Amino acid sequence: MRPTLFAFAGGEPAFRALAAAHHARCLADPELNHPFTRADLDPQHVPRLAAYWAEVMGGPPRYSEGLGDQSGLLRMHAGNGDISDLGRRFVDCFVAALDDAQLPADPEFRSAMRAYVEWAVDDVLVFSPVDAVVPDDRAVPRWSWDGLRRG
Repeated sequence: MRPTLFAFAGGEPAFRALAAAHHARCLADPELNHPFTRADLDPQHVPRLAAYWAEVMGGPPRYSEGLGDQSGLLRMHAGNGDISDLGRRFVDCFVAALDDAQLPADPEFRSAMRAYVEWAVDDVLVFSPVDAVVPDDRAVPRWSWDGLRRG
């Protein structure tokens, strides 16, 4: 039986490193840095992102138990208009951050992680129209080696 992506990556330290590396990559991107330099950006953004990604990948439910749900996360990113180019840049930063954070280079692991972030960006982009309404009570997704886990 394969471990969860969370365990395979190295647990919470790996996701803290990934979130920090991703944040640094986004800040360095000349177009993507805008959302990450806003004055109202939560000062706990990186640890919150680490908790979220860790939970998505099979780690403990720290995000959903104390920080929010998927609906809240989607609302934070909703209504910004066409941001598909930013989405592509976000994926590129995530993939590069896997190396920066020294997460396993295993091809199956990297493929699963890339598939997740591409799915996640697509999920956010559904709600990018200015008049988008995010439904209530969406649970934090769970991602596995085989993709989105249902139920």
